[in-house]
Amino acid sequence: MAAARPDPPTARASRGAARRLLLAASWKRAADHRVDPDALPLLELPDDDLASWRREHPLALLLPVVQRLLIDDVEGSGLLVAVGDERGRLLWVEGDREARRRAESMLFVAGAGWAESRVGTSAPGTALELDRGVQVRGPEHFSHLVQEWSCTAVPVHDPADGRLIGVVDITGDDRAAGEQTLPLLRATVAAMEAELALSRTRSPRRVGTGAGAAPGAASSPRTGSRPARRPRAHQTGPATPAPPRLDVLGRDEAVLHAGGTATTLSARHSELLLLLAARPEGWSAEALADAIWGERGAVGTLRPELVRLRHVLEAVAPSLVPTSRPYRLPTGLATDADEVVHLLDRGAHRAALRAATGPLLPGSSAPGVESLRGELARHLGESLRTSASVDVLLQWVATAQGADDEPARRELLRLLPPRSPRRAGLVAGAVGGPAADRDAQRDATSADLP
Repeated sequence: MAAARPDPPTARASRGAARRLLLAASWKRAADHRVDPDALPLLELPDDDLASWRREHPLALLLPVVQRLLIDDVEGSGLLVAVGDERGRLLWVEGDREARRRAESMLFVAGAGWAESRVGTSAPGTALELDRGVQVRGPEHFSHLVQEWSCTAVPVHDPADGRLIGVVDITGDDRAAGEQTLPLLRATVAAMEAELALSRTRSPRRVGTGAGAAPGAASSPRTGSRPARRPRAHQTGPATPAPPRLDVLGRDEAVLHAGGTATTLSARHSELLLLLAARPEGWSAEALADAIWGERGAVGTLRPELVRLRHVLEAVAPSLVPTSRPYRLPTGLATDADEVVHLLDRGAHRAALRAATGPLLPGSSAPGVESLRGELARHLGESLRTSASVDVLLQWVATAQGADDEPARRELLRLLPPRSPRRAGLVAGAVGGPAADRDAQRDATSADLP
């Protein structure tokens, strides 16, 4: 087989001129759209919407192809593979772990909008705008936040009618816009489109009808309509009751949900029920008295309160009436604080922050409650600082609970690009912080100076 001949200089010069024209036109469109080159993209698909849109989008069927041809080979390479919908919203971002962490600083994350009209010139957005494969290197990006990256993207079409249904992108260092990257992506997209056509012959009802629509959609996602949800099958027989739940975040008086009703408890009963829920193995009378009043000898005060709590629970949640010796609940009782911990442990940081509506029984001075409150706050802050994306950390420090989290502010100043407009607010917000942190803030401020 004969070796491929290098392109003659005239051909390379011609392609170079075409690229410059393409990029100049893209920058002009970005300016016409009044795109801010220093702004972060917007998260256009929150967690719940993202999960639904992923599930119903035809690209979901093609992920195994992308996994096999691209994602399996990029771990540890410093490269990322992104799959976006026809509006430029990223649905999946996979690849090298450290690159993913760095990319969060420019909000190159699932759910973010990367259409050209939103962020200016970038491979995924401009490929969708022009409906062709595009490579963008470093400073060719319109956004200042992206100019340390290079990328290549190719649009994906519905083979039934040629409509645009999404885009596949490789982002990273200079290799992401190398000579072999564009042919690789074109071959991957061709395999995806072939798989989409083949899937319709295997299971015609599983994929949208030739418009790139999601299953059950009334129209193509291109039109802006959300997919219509399939009606659920009618259930016969009585519905299974939801298990009891205790809401204790952001309120001084807990709300017990049981048997289809919500009961607001007194402050003291809120503390008792929370502590019983937090220790399934139970409490001795002395230990529980100490956790409520800070005095192991307050057993005489504890017992009447437990009698009153039992009367309340007998009326609204008989299954929760506590037993004695030790004092414990006969069945488990979940709390909204447990849900926050579960979400954090699952890595769903944005959902966890949304669920953390406030401190745990903030008005309580019971030692046992204060301990639980502090433990939850520490777990929340540490998890977000260690693993959360930049946008979630920004949301955290803007809350009452995270406003004094100086380590989180320092981590954000480390992660955000030097010219990010978000840095000024972080530095200003830290001026009144502990003296030990001020040197770090001064260093961060100097990074913003010309």
